[in-house]
Order: sequence, then C-alpha cells, then structure tokens
Amino acid sequence: MPSFDTRARSPWPVIITAAAIPLITMGARQTVGLFIAPLDDATGLGIVGISLAVAIGQFVWGLAQPVFGAVADRYGPGRVIAIGALLLAAGTVATPFVHSEAALIATLGIVSAFGAGAGSLSILIGSVMQRVAGERRSTAAGVINAGGSLGQFVFAPLVQMAILGFGWVTAMLGVAGATLLTLPLAFAMRRRRPASTTVATATGTTLRQQLREAAGDRSYWLLHVGFFTCGFHVAFLVTHLPGEVRLCGLSPIISANSLAIIGLANVVGSLGAGWLGTRYRLKHLLFWIYIGRAAAILGYMMAPKTALTFYVFATALGVTWLATLPPTAGLVGKLFGVRYIATLIGLTMLSHQLGAFYGAWLGGVAVAYFGDYTWMWVTDASLATFAALVNLPIREAPVLRGAAA
Repeated sequence: MPSFDTRARSPWPVIITAAAIPLITMGARQTVGLFIAPLDDATGLGIVGISLAVAIGQFVWGLAQPVFGAVADRYGPGRVIAIGALLLAAGTVATPFVHSEAALIATLGIVSAFGAGAGSLSILIGSVMQRVAGERRSTAAGVINAGGSLGQFVFAPLVQMAILGFGWVTAMLGVAGATLLTLPLAFAMRRRRPASTTVATATGTTLRQQLREAAGDRSYWLLHVGFFTCGFHVAFLVTHLPGEVRLCGLSPIISANSLAIIGLANVVGSLGAGWLGTRYRLKHLLFWIYIGRAAAILGYMMAPKTALTFYVFATALGVTWLATLPPTAGLVGKLFGVRYIATLIGLTMLSHQLGAFYGAWLGGVAVAYFGDYTWMWVTDASLATFAALVNLPIREAPVLRGAAA
C-alpha cells in the first residue's frame, strides 16, 4: 500500500482537529465539581464518598492513557477516540440515576473516566507530534492543550446555567450528548501513514525495548514526579474550588466563572508555553510554571475571600494550569523520539492522575474532618515548590540507544 507523510502537507488541519477533541472531552470532565453539591443533595452519599468516586475517576482517566496510547501508536488514534466518546457518553448518562457509592464509582469513576482517557491530551499530542516536524512540536502541543482549556471556559458557565435553569440531571444529560460530537472528529484523526515510516521503527526499536529504556532513565522519572504534583493541584482545584467558594458564603455563579476564567487564561498559558518551548530550555520553563503556582496559592491564602479575589486567583492559576503539558511532552520527545510517544506521554499522565486521585479525594477528607481546605492549600503550595526543584536536574538530550541495557 502506498503511503505518504503528512509532514509534507500543512499540519494545521490535524492540529486544529486534535485541539477540538479535548475542547469537548476535557470541557465535560472539568465541570464535574459543579455537580458535587447537587449529587450530595440528591443521593446523600456525602462529600467524602463523592470525592472518592471523582478521585477514582481521575486515576482511571490516567490509567487509560498509556493503554489507549499503546493502541493508538500501533493502529492510529481514530478508532480509539471514537470508542472513548461512546464510553464517556454512556458513563455520564448513567450517573444521574445511581443511588449508591459503588454505582457512582462505576459510572463516574470508571466508565466515563476510561472513555475520557481515550480522547485525552497524551494520545492527541502524541499523534500530532508523529506527524509534524520537530521545530513545530512544542507549538502543536500548546495549541492542543489550549483546546482543552478552552473547553473548560465554554462548558463551565453553560453547565452552571443549565443546572440552575433546568436541574442538574438535565445538565448532566446535556453534557453526555455533547461528548458525542467527538465522533466525526475521531474519523478525521485516523492515521494516514503507517507507523513503519517513522525513524524509530527503522532503527528496530520495539515498544518493550522503548519502555525498558524509559524505565532506566532518571530524567524520565523526574518528569513523572513533577507531573504527579501537577495532577494533585489540578484535581484538587477543579473538584473542590466550588466547595471553597461555598464555604466563603459566595454564589455558585462565582465558582463557574472562576473555572471558566481558569480555562480561558490557560489558553494563553498553553499557547505561551508552546511558543516559549521553542526558545528556552523546557526544564527551566517547567520550573517557573510550578513556582508561579506556589506563589498564586500563597497570595490567595493571604487575600480577603471576595469575588474579585477568586477571579484574580483563577487568572493566575489559569496561566499555569495545564501549561506544564507542552514542555513535558516536548521533553519526552527529546529524550526518546516520537515513535512511541503517545505511550510514553500516557505513562506520565498516569503519574499525573495518581496525584489527581489524592488531590480530589483528600480535598473531601479535609473539609469533612477539618471544616475547610486550609491544609490542602498548604500542601498544594509545598508540592508546587517541590515540583519546581525536581525539574531542574532533568537532562535535555536524547537517550543513547542501548544505554539502559
């Protein structure tokens, strides 16, 4: 069968298509915090039980990514994304009709989360990085990442208005319907060139060899450690920021607006990280992103809790929100090339979502036992500082083939 390399064509159609998919999938997933209070009122499961289901969903979303990433590396991302869309819609549709913690874990924590993992950033960025030239990869990753952030900006206020206007069940069913819009986009993302045309395959590297090589590389493990803390931060905030607003006696509209501001600001942050990644060392970029997070959290803790404070805080957070992903993906590509990049980025996302599990779950535990989130804010700022320091020793050079052996 004849093949052609899409890098000979303009990369922008596939980049824009890839950015549109997380706009929907991440937009849907990042509004889950808006449903926690209505779910608690309707089911009586309690903040700890619901937070556990959300936390399991965070971890399953990460667990799905290296699995689906390996399938996408071998067979292309189109079918993977389509299957994920159906699972995400099914799990979301079923969630309003559950009445036990186990059932909530099954729908929200497993089925919908596994589906969201199939249309995740690691698979989309990995697929696009295989199709574009090296100097464009950081920019492409930034654009795709910005798509997910734009989804949060679009979905958060619409979902909150739907909850207030039509009830949370109707709002959640509407979110489920929206996720099916990724099906035609999945068709557009099908692979147009076989994996055998890549340089890494020409050198005879198998997936098992690549994984063994990555497992023996210190810089790759440091990326995992930093990304773990990133997941803790993002999941804690997206899950419990509405609860923090409620504890401060403010309107739920402020919660939705804050989540939307985070998403919009991260469009700027993601595009900026992608652009800066072509000009500066990626590990230094990660250092400043994490330090910026720590500073934003400490500033929020000292500020009076008003609507303006939440909006300024959301803006500061948004600039750094998922801006860590383009430089992280870029470093993975520098270390190991792009043949199995969806799998390797997927594994870093698994570490990210392991941190997300603790961020979502411990937030519920903290407010249940201490009455507020003070200890979570302190932990979050400390972890962000730790992540900044961990990234400094990372090596920005390709792993020598066979060095791990």
